[in-house]
Amino acid sequence: MSKREKHKQDLGALVDEFSETGDAERLTDYIVSRSDLPGRRANLELAGAFGDRVEDCADHERERLWELCISMAEIAADEAPVNSPREFIPFCGAIGIGALGSVWPAAFDRALTTLRALATDPRWRMREAVRFGLQKLLARRGRDTLAAFEGWIAGGNLLEMRAAATAVAEPPTLQDKDTALWALQLHRDIFARVLRITERKSEDFRILRKALGYTLSVVVCAVPQEGFAFLAQLADSKDADVRWIVKENLKKNRLVKDFPWHVESIKATLR
Repeated sequence: MSKREKHKQDLGALVDEFSETGDAERLTDYIVSRSDLPGRRANLELAGAFGDRVEDCADHERERLWELCISMAEIAADEAPVNSPREFIPFCGAIGIGALGSVWPAAFDRALTTLRALATDPRWRMREAVRFGLQKLLARRGRDTLAAFEGWIAGGNLLEMRAAATAVAEPPTLQDKDTALWALQLHRDIFARVLRITERKSEDFRILRKALGYTLSVVVCAVPQEGFAFLAQLADSKDADVRWIVKENLKKNRLVKDFPWHVESIKATLR
């Protein structure tokens, strides 16, 4: 039995207990005590197992689990600061919100709205949890989620754009070519907005730029013909931040290993 399966088994009993009693103390204690925080890497197997268990919930559990995940995700940074064991409670809550939204049609729009708000959380680990939650939605409601991302990019803030970019940058999500092309178009739209931004000294811009330094390479791998054409177009830009993003993506092994000629060709234009 894998670590994730063992956690899912343990969580199954604890979620059942919560569903019956409404008392989440033993469940949250389990999450905190096995968070692996403080530390460099949180217990992602546990977080994944929590999302799996929520995704597998029975119809009669949905409303109560929704309320639980919302209450978990709403724990603020002053109560659960970065790298503290308690930070793992809202982390798992965000993933649970995406899991419920993926299987419960009545919660889909609510999940998107909630995760969009959480995308601006000051804690980097919570922003990663939003990515995982959104990927739950993409796995089952791909077209609807991608359509929602168009609005985030057209009218959202920098961290909302970052959430959309990181959510689609996942190889399993991009196995379908139509989805991969849609993800590439979302990146085109993000770069169009980046080029219009004049104030770039904010922390939010730094976070978005760092994310784009790897997300585009994931999408390019899925649709290399269209993706490298876009990378070449970006490489011709005189914008220093755009050129930095291109250079960072060209360093990624996923491109260097499988597309060495394309990488070297674009690198030559950046010198």
